[in-house]
Amino acid sequence: QVQLVESGGGLVQAGGSLRLSCAASGRSFSNYAVGWFRQAPGKEREFVVAISWSGGSTYYTNSVNGRFTISRDHDKNTVYLQMNSLKPEDTAVYYCAAEWDYSGRDYTKKSQYTYWGQGTQVTVSS
Repeated sequence: QVQLVESGGGLVQAGGSLRLSCAASGRSFSNYAVGWFRQAPGKEREFVVAISWSGGSTYYTNSVNGRFTISRDHDKNTVYLQMNSLKPEDTAVYYCAAEWDYSGRDYTKKSQYTYWGQGTQVTVSS
């Protein structure tokens, strides 16, 4: 079992930055792909970004490409999401998710992830 805990959310003005963390406990998730998803009120949970187990491959949805950066620290069992140039449309609850990584997986699908955190709220004011 892998338990995930997100932190780092908050209220920020448009153009500001936040760094989210996804810390794993229970077991090492070094072999796990990790994705960040977000859900705004009244909307479906959507893919934001993902990173492979090695950190060698990253995937971004178009709306955040160039503004968000995902990274991982295996020693700390933590994945980070650096969010810059935030926009009001980035407002949502952000969830991290993890799943055993394998070649050819689809990192963008919610159904591909077994383990989920409880979410952290990000609010961007205009």
